[in-house]
Amino acid sequence: MPEPVELSVVVPMHDEAGNAGALVAEIAAALEGRSFEIIAVDDASRDGTRAELASARTRTPQLRILAHRRNAGQSRAIRSGVLAARAPVVLTLDGDGQNDPADLPRLAARLTRPDAPADLAMVQGQRTKRQDTAAKRLASQVANGVRKRVLGDGAEDSGCGIKAFRRDAFVRLPYFDHMHRYMSALMLREGYAVEFLPVNHRPRGAGRSKYTNVGRLVAALTDLTGVLWLRSRFRNPGGADEL
Repeated sequence: MPEPVELSVVVPMHDEAGNAGALVAEIAAALEGRSFEIIAVDDASRDGTRAELASARTRTPQLRILAHRRNAGQSRAIRSGVLAARAPVVLTLDGDGQNDPADLPRLAARLTRPDAPADLAMVQGQRTKRQDTAAKRLASQVANGVRKRVLGDGAEDSGCGIKAFRRDAFVRLPYFDHMHRYMSALMLREGYAVEFLPVNHRPRGAGRSKYTNVGRLVAALTDLTGVLWLRSRFRNPGGADEL
């Protein structure tokens, strides 16, 4: 049986050749001295991502590689990784290298601190000084403003990929495509508490973004309607007691 680990780091990747190997090395360096695993989920990449990950595994034995047979999107890749995770605490970050692995220990420490609220289930990163185009920053600001006003979840930056959360809380959340952008609202729906922590943001090193502003806006409107419906259909039993 494999030894238990303290932290599982899940990294969804699609066509991230040029970023994958360096990111794995950075994650391992950031968590040196801790008991951890890295689960890279290759979402049916068409470039050299998978080969780059295989090479990285020879240098980082903590790396596990999951490979989707068909492209299924970022939320599905995250879910595949979390379901395979062996640690009670899961950390996620985007596979493009724009999230800084140096923030991972801070997020984990905030979630697991001794005086944390008993119902705290997630610490969501909030990017400062975003290294994106002006158009992308503006679109994100508008979308986040609408989403925050409608859902009231307190998230200023729901698209930030770097997070720390309890695995047992995540598996209670309803799954749908793009659900990773609504995790704070979904956690609150289940009765958990969520906190936010400022994190670093970096320019993309290689490759290009998989999203367009128009495509993101259309999906956001559909998803927001879906999340509102999920909240309206939720019934809370207040817990369950075994008799």
